[in-house]
Amino acid sequence: MLNLIKIKDKKKEQAASAAGKAHVKKQSAGELRLHKDISELNLPNSTSISFPNGKDDLMNFEIIVRPDEGFYLGGTFVFTFQVSPSYPHEPPKVRCKTKVYHPNIDLEGNVCLNILREDWKPVLNINTVVYGLNLLFMQPNDEDPLNHEAAAVLRDNPKLFEANVKRAMAGGYVDQHYFPRCA
Repeated sequence: MLNLIKIKDKKKEQAASAAGKAHVKKQSAGELRLHKDISELNLPNSTSISFPNGKDDLMNFEIIVRPDEGFYLGGTFVFTFQVSPSYPHEPPKVRCKTKVYHPNIDLEGNVCLNILREDWKPVLNINTVVYGLNLLFMQPNDEDPLNHEAAAVLRDNPKLFEANVKRAMAGGYVDQHYFPRCA
């Protein structure tokens, strides 16, 4: 059945090109919604967006966060977003490309943000996720950590946590883990 549909689509495409019309790829509902979300983005001054694969690939993009306050002031953190065609019924997959000492981001770049998991609802959008990421840098949460060691230090010794963040952002070792410079 799928082969019949593919053949039928190919014949339509050939007929359209023979008639001088360019074939236009039909966008999924997720792509349409994402296009709307991106056009309505209201990014904080400390945040920017880029499309490494070009503007034709809206489903994969990067958000760059440069916190302007808190422990992470002066750092640059890059997050990749992969959006599935079933968006907004499924949250985007977000990973941090920048290795960071943070209670809510593990050393592999996984991000612990409730709206990317159990609290996701289709009424939420990319702007909501961006503000959530910014909030993680302004107010790291030691109660729901991915990096348990960083969370324990934040909870038990905030001054040591601040020193560890500065050392990691400057490019150095924290607890036998090397962090490339991100400041």
